[in-house]
Amino acid sequence: MNKCKKFICVSVGLICFTLGAIGIILPILPTTPFLLLASFFFVKGSERFDIWFKNTKIYKKHLDSFVKEKAMTLKQKMTILLFADFMMAFPLIILDSLVIKCIIVLMIIIKYYYFLFVIKTINN
Repeated sequence: MNKCKKFICVSVGLICFTLGAIGIILPILPTTPFLLLASFFFVKGSERFDIWFKNTKIYKKHLDSFVKEKAMTLKQKMTILLFADFMMAFPLIILDSLVIKCIIVLMIIIKYYYFLFVIKTINN
């Protein structure tokens, strides 16, 4: 990967990390999805940033259990599901295409299946 792509990945990772950190304070922003994105971009962009990120308290508190055990707290699951539903509601309301609406509903069903039956729920 060239330096420009690595720079972009690290930059997007830092933006996602910042949004995830803000989400800890503001309940309207979901923390876990932004931190997962940050992790993805840090892995792609820089080994040094990836190591730094995985050693932060934020990573250890919010993502470590998911990465190691494929498990989340009920609060994390609900936050992600509700935020995703909120975002998916807009195209359902705005678009007229029945095909697109069916695809979005199918995505919602798959998302709920995955969160309910694949990802384990752990206690705080």
